[in-house]
Amino acid sequence: MTNITKPTVKPKNPNFSSGPCSKRPGYDVSKLQLDVLGRSHRSALGKKALGLACTETARILGLPEGYRVAVVPGSDTGAIEMAMWSMLGARGVDVMEWESFGAGWVTDIVKQLKLPNVNVIKADYGDIADLSKVNFENDVVFTWNGTTSGVKVPNGDWIPANRAGLTFCDATSAVFAMDMPWDKLDVITYSWQKVLGGEGAHGMLILSPRAAERIEAYNPPWPMPKVFRMKSGGKLTEGLFKGETINTPSMLCVSDYLDALAWVDGLGGVKGAAGTIARSEANLGVLEDFVSKNDWISFLAKDKATRSNTSVCLTLKATEEQVKKLIKLLETEGVGYDLGAYKDAPAGLRIWCGATVERADLQALLPWLTWGYAEVTQA
Repeated sequence: MTNITKPTVKPKNPNFSSGPCSKRPGYDVSKLQLDVLGRSHRSALGKKALGLACTETARILGLPEGYRVAVVPGSDTGAIEMAMWSMLGARGVDVMEWESFGAGWVTDIVKQLKLPNVNVIKADYGDIADLSKVNFENDVVFTWNGTTSGVKVPNGDWIPANRAGLTFCDATSAVFAMDMPWDKLDVITYSWQKVLGGEGAHGMLILSPRAAERIEAYNPPWPMPKVFRMKSGGKLTEGLFKGETINTPSMLCVSDYLDALAWVDGLGGVKGAAGTIARSEANLGVLEDFVSKNDWISFLAKDKATRSNTSVCLTLKATEEQVKKLIKLLETEGVGYDLGAYKDAPAGLRIWCGATVERADLQALLPWLTWGYAEVTQA
């Protein structure tokens, strides 16, 4: 790789962070619906906005009849913790781990909740846990997409329709970007700042009717913090799923989320030819073509069928120090920000390919990767 000419064309938007992710194309904060600012979230106006966050989510995602949607505290982490602490313990648990966040849910289940009947199914970074080993007599906890490893489940075929346990799916970097079989998922959690490029601190919790039944029928033996409580007097708090939040949300962030949902709707939704799934998959295609032509860079995900189309993780034929220099060089040049692998993952690059990233910006980034790699490895 000698005599690599320094590129001249830069990405118009060099933000490739895997969270918070790039804002949608054409985003303008001044265009948000700002009449909710300075108003109570309990006012008619506030309740309407929060209610829309729930109903528009259900409509645009095409959730099955009877699925409930709530805005909850603490981002995706708060949403999945809320679900686990409220529902796990009624039966055994199978929990899958192939990256950092899945490992975190294992810690909660084994060391914090200290559940007695737990089966942990693990795989190393780049691989996926053996899905054939899952026992659906148990509750099942898994990430649909491993944000820190770039490995996703290939589909929902491995989940039976007649399962006895509930499925708990951390979908924060998958929802709106991957085709998800909602009827096979009982608890779905995500955060606004991933595929939609929204703001942080708020989580989304989606429950199937079976999950709602579990909440009402089961009383965990441990104390339940207020921010996790979803029922009162033995009954599900239905207001939570109509925008009556547990704590005070940021109404500015709510308005930002509604703007993102309107953008998705304007694309034709999630599954349309120009929808968010297609945009994300096209972005992955740009990187797949690049990797196929360069032997110094590879996908961390070994199997194409389980390769993420959002958080794309790459390894390089370079030392860890050279990788760090490359990341710093690209940032200094203003062509790619926040490209480093997650701190617990193998050294490499992580390039967000979600729907808010423009394909042309990825195409403009790639010559800089080639040039930068030559600069740091031949120095």
